[in-house]
Amino acid sequence: MELYLVQHGAAKSESEDPARPLTEEGRQTVERLAEFLAARAVRIGRVEHSDKLRARQTAEILAVRLRAAEGRVQVTGLAPNDDVEPTRARLTEESGSLMLIGHLPHLGRLVSRLLGLDANRPVVQFQMGGVVRLDRDAARTWVVRWVLPPDLVAPSGGVAD
Repeated sequence: MELYLVQHGAAKSESEDPARPLTEEGRQTVERLAEFLAARAVRIGRVEHSDKLRARQTAEILAVRLRAAEGRVQVTGLAPNDDVEPTRARLTEESGSLMLIGHLPHLGRLVSRLLGLDANRPVVQFQMGGVVRLDRDAARTWVVRWVLPPDLVAPSGGVAD
């Protein structure tokens, strides 16, 4: 199984807009990420996201650009402070490729638990509009395959110098 974990793009502050949509910069960052991944033939079966507007907007961009075979769907359990155990357990039964669009600290805790560590032990540093890929092998062991922070994706869709 291939699992792509994405922290939503940069969003407006609650004082600017209580709904917290993506900022223009946040949208552009996610679009560059989507372009970068698509150019490298990343294929996604399904994109799942939390009920937060910023996560939905991020998921919409990625699902369309990556042509997610099963589209995108809003799911419970991906909010910033949700318990990661139900998601961890569910992922042990998943197959194919899945992208989760979520928030901190949830995503960081989820990675730690998938790798068999304490949820509060950081393993990767997420950034808004960045992606972490984990793979699960036949023995159901998870490994970090790669981490792509948004500042490594150049505006042209290539890799920044």
